[in-house]
Amino acid sequence: MADQRGRVLLADPRGYCAGVDRAVVAVERALEIHGAPVYVRKQIVHNKHVVATLERRGAVFVEETDEVPEGSVVVFSAHGVSPAVHEEAAARQLRTIDATCPLVTKVHQEAKRFARDDYDILLIGHRGHEEVEGTSGEAPSHIQLVDGPDDVAGVQVRDPERVVWLSQTTLSVDETLATVDQLKNRFPGLQSPPSDDICYATQNRQQAVKQMAPACDLVIVVGSTNSSNSVRLVEVALEAGARASHLVDYAAEIDPAWFEGVSTVGVTSGASVPEVLVSEVLDLLAAQGYPDVETVKAAEERLVFALPRELRPERGDSARPAR
Repeated sequence: MADQRGRVLLADPRGYCAGVDRAVVAVERALEIHGAPVYVRKQIVHNKHVVATLERRGAVFVEETDEVPEGSVVVFSAHGVSPAVHEEAAARQLRTIDATCPLVTKVHQEAKRFARDDYDILLIGHRGHEEVEGTSGEAPSHIQLVDGPDDVAGVQVRDPERVVWLSQTTLSVDETLATVDQLKNRFPGLQSPPSDDICYATQNRQQAVKQMAPACDLVIVVGSTNSSNSVRLVEVALEAGARASHLVDYAAEIDPAWFEGVSTVGVTSGASVPEVLVSEVLDLLAAQGYPDVETVKAAEERLVFALPRELRPERGDSARPAR
């Protein structure tokens, strides 16, 4: 054990949210019921470790539905899919299990409702993100993507009094509001969604980082580079006053040089990260001279989502033909 160099502040909440837990368990349960292989369209959640663990159990991850053999079981990821993907699955006689996070489903429902009312919908999110593609597909003729404040100048609407904004659920709250403010400058009649689209888990993890970052010389965020909410935690830490912040998938990626002159290390993890990866980081920090861990609590999370209905025990048939 190294001489003590400082302390660790550990964010709470961190790691798995209810939607991620539900999606991962959905794949595990599908494998138990149907046996391998079970196909999964896209990464079930954006985390390398989770995907590799499920692959070892027999999950086969594919990019598109046409890679799944006809008649097979396929799980749709937590990020959601467009109606076109459901139609493709039906055409291939696939048996679908929809693991879309219920909070993403809520945004899909809002998009459909505002499209039915003939609004122009400004979807704030990151171009190319799976969640954005799924939501946009619900009403492609009504939805425009706004990828941050720099996109605002190019937005065109038919009627400035019939325009509403929606958001990708995993963005930074501050990032989203900065874009909304600029949109309202252009379109004073812009309506807000009936409820906050930014997911509770994203907000809580960002809030915990905001609370601890001012006291941190270094914040380590455990998460994958394709995880929007994990990447955002690094940015939030720096904006909130941390001297440095780094994103790592595994403890082995931590560079000992990062600890030079560091007395307080903050640790958190994205919403798709299992706790075992955080434990490994804490073990490494203890070995580096940071054995004392103090929890920084920002919120209590008790939300649990029921499994997709295709996997609930009361159903005799555990996957259904695509709709």
